[in-house]
Amino acid sequence: MTQDLLTTPITADLVQGCLETEQTEAGLLPHRLPAWARAQSSDPQLAMVEAQPSGVRLAFGTRATRIELDTLPTKRVYAGAPPRPDGVYDLLVNGRLAGQGSVAGGSTMTLDMMTGSMTIEAGPPGTVCFDGLEGDLKDVEIWLPHDETTELVALRTDAPVEPAAPNRRRTWLHHGSSISHGSNATSPTGTWPAVAARLGEAALHNLGFGGGALLDPFVARVLRDTPADLISVKLGINLVNTDLMRLRAFGPAVHGYLDTIREGHPETPLLVISPILCPIHENTPGPAAPDLAAFAEGRLAFVATGDPDEVARGKLTLSVIRAELARIVEQRAVEDKHLFYLDGRRLYGDADTEELPLPDRLHPDPATHRRIGERFAALAFTDADAPFGLHA
Repeated sequence: MTQDLLTTPITADLVQGCLETEQTEAGLLPHRLPAWARAQSSDPQLAMVEAQPSGVRLAFGTRATRIELDTLPTKRVYAGAPPRPDGVYDLLVNGRLAGQGSVAGGSTMTLDMMTGSMTIEAGPPGTVCFDGLEGDLKDVEIWLPHDETTELVALRTDAPVEPAAPNRRRTWLHHGSSISHGSNATSPTGTWPAVAARLGEAALHNLGFGGGALLDPFVARVLRDTPADLISVKLGINLVNTDLMRLRAFGPAVHGYLDTIREGHPETPLLVISPILCPIHENTPGPAAPDLAAFAEGRLAFVATGDPDEVARGKLTLSVIRAELARIVEQRAVEDKHLFYLDGRRLYGDADTEELPLPDRLHPDPATHRRIGERFAALAFTDADAPFGLHA
């Protein structure tokens, strides 16, 4: 059937939710950070996660009943841990989920969490196919796997493709940690920001980076320079589980971060979100480390290795960070009427840990992603006086 299909070159104008695309030997690689920002970090973790296309999608109009997409995925394997499932591609037709699929094969990145080593074995591209679609003109989005680096190789359809219709939704620019990136969600539209964006009638631009919400100045400048109608930043967990800074540095760093964003978005609604509940780090500092006992059983789980007695000397915990973020936002909101604060425990708190505990003690499961997304949509978009006022 492939030989009867039309091939459309995959160009940057078909890709939404990224800031830059790179032409590789295999195809087009979406980047969620521009090259100048990537050049300011030597962290291999950030280099890996910014190229994982959380929130990135192909968008176009077509009458096609069959769509084939060739990609070259890079799959992650953790040495000693169970195999990870293949990444999922979500097909949305006129905004509704109409199909899902995966691409087998691809390259393999093997990570050893005990030694920090990483190796990559090259592999071939594969194809995801969506068939049996209605033949009417429709808006199509193919959301790429949120946690699987994906090079776009070829797009084939049985009817012509045209550029996506102009976006009439407000653009929501969000930055956060692996939880915002979508860790443990089963599909790209199942991450909590994607759930919230759908309910809030917003076009998501996700700058959630696994392990990378670290108050980096270059990320603040990216947020400053990226067009947006709504902005949120979810800060805290990575600063604790990396044990990156102390309280003395944290407060001024947050002020500087918000100052930078405001240089480009002086009156855009800006929501600061503190961490969701994470029992291991509520009152125990980082760094976090793999739980060796769980690892020996083939399970991935984490423990906090810091000393609670060091909090008095400035070490950060989630409790400390929430108090400081609330204080900073309250202070700044006196003059900045478009700045808001949301306690992350309103998204996932004590009662939720009883019903839906964090499987690896750090990251929510798919059901919890849905719950967080639904609660965020209510609190940020639809409740009376919500910061992002759905009908404002």
